[in-house]
Amino acid sequence: MRVLGINAVFHDPAAALVVDGETVAAAEEERFSRRKHGKRPVPFAAWELPERAAAWCLEAAGLSPKELDAVVYAYDPGLAPAPGPDITAGEWEGLRTLYARRAPLFLRSALPGLDPGRVRFVAHHVAHAASATLASPYDSCAVMVLDGRGERASYLAGRDAGDHLEVLTLQPLPHSLGLMYESLTEHLGFLRSSDEYKVMALASYGSPVFLEELRREIRATPEGGFETAPVDWGRYAPPLRSGGEWAREHADLAASVQRRLEEVILDLACWLHERTGERRLALAGGVALNCVANSRLWRKGPFDEVWVQPAAGDAGTALGAAMHVGRELGERVRPMPGVDLGRGWTDEELEETLRRARLPYERPQDIAEAAAAVLAADGIVAWFQGRSEWGPRALGHRSLLAHPGRRANLERLNDIKGREQFRPVAPMVLLERAGEIFDDGPLPSPYMLFTHRVRKDWARRIPAVVHVDGTARIQTVDPDREPLVARLLKSFERRTGLPVVVNTSLNTAGRPMVDSPRDALECFGSAPVDALALGPFLLRRAALAGGRNPA
Repeated sequence: MRVLGINAVFHDPAAALVVDGETVAAAEEERFSRRKHGKRPVPFAAWELPERAAAWCLEAAGLSPKELDAVVYAYDPGLAPAPGPDITAGEWEGLRTLYARRAPLFLRSALPGLDPGRVRFVAHHVAHAASATLASPYDSCAVMVLDGRGERASYLAGRDAGDHLEVLTLQPLPHSLGLMYESLTEHLGFLRSSDEYKVMALASYGSPVFLEELRREIRATPEGGFETAPVDWGRYAPPLRSGGEWAREHADLAASVQRRLEEVILDLACWLHERTGERRLALAGGVALNCVANSRLWRKGPFDEVWVQPAAGDAGTALGAAMHVGRELGERVRPMPGVDLGRGWTDEELEETLRRARLPYERPQDIAEAAAAVLAADGIVAWFQGRSEWGPRALGHRSLLAHPGRRANLERLNDIKGREQFRPVAPMVLLERAGEIFDDGPLPSPYMLFTHRVRKDWARRIPAVVHVDGTARIQTVDPDREPLVARLLKSFERRTGLPVVVNTSLNTAGRPMVDSPRDALECFGSAPVDALALGPFLLRRAALAGGRNPA
């Protein structure tokens, strides 16, 4: 059974392919178009499809569109409000519904040979839920989906026992924790539906001094939902223009809203646990990318285990939609095999790219050892290996790496990426060593979706990865799954005594993560990075300039 999932109606357009119950490919359109998030989430853009991502998924599996058993669109226009006589009403929202209804015809144009009769619609939050429950390692679990909005709802809670999803509650719009957080993002001068993670980072610099007032405006309900009254953020802190200097009251407001979000999520989780009795919880939706809230849920919540879909935002609905329909068609859908589901290149293809670019390069005996030597000499390494990651986190395939023992490397990396200095960077660590360095968080933690407190004796040794609140968003590395990254970490520890390396995404501000070899060379050429590890090949900036190399 061959099922292609499509997300397109809001933002983060993406495609995912499930064949005989196995996830074989998944990619976001932004990695091909080089436009971050693919498009803005406005009704006028709802017709735009992840054409290149979908075509690549089929190419990776050696399939043509006519061989697909189903194409699943992760939004059901039949559940959305019907367009009225004035298409401009509600900020043109009816236009989104009209475009979604025509998705089968748009898909036929985008994928020549596709029978539009094989296109199915799946409710947005059902697709999110499937991306969490069916991709997780759990046979049975509770599920929470929290995001900005779907057709008519912003939250789903339920239980999946392995054969079907039981929906226990849906939170109708306009109440939405995701939209509430988006509006705060905009008030603080960031791009809404894009920069919410910046608000989470800023919150660590403030105190929740406005929490009591916000508890009256944002609250859980006895029915397992919540209410979010429109909040006048200007009562707490003046609005910021894009790029404006934040003050203490802005950080305090971010901290207050972050804390209130965590409290409401805990209330929702307790309600869900009481009704399901499940020990395990799966999460999806854009709010599930809030690793601070996830961590509090793990620490204080009623569930023994919490698993978060790595592509928890709207991109993940492409995978969830395909998995959901695959199960409906009788397949035994298997958990995600990992996040390396995107494009990859052979060594021969990478070397041909380097030859065409006429760049000096070398092929060391072991690229992990060579990169570790550069890092140990305090060089910055652009790391391009294997297939690209599914989701917004760099997890050792498209990463910028640095020495964690140099506090200045945090500022250095933020300068390289052209982003705000309050933004943290993350550590990656061998799974077997994580418990001695980090605590108060789930282990393993392979997808950077939780924060862990850094033990005091280690915080002094790896200051570049310690956030202002004493935590770090860690990635644990299993040598069986990621042998190359594991060798890099071991080699770096032999040289420095530190079993941790700084890992942040290989991109610059406002750009999607590097995906192709060409992207990697462009980033290396424009950013002050010391070396590029492109597959087995190493490029050194000093060699390009005729100077001396780090290490």
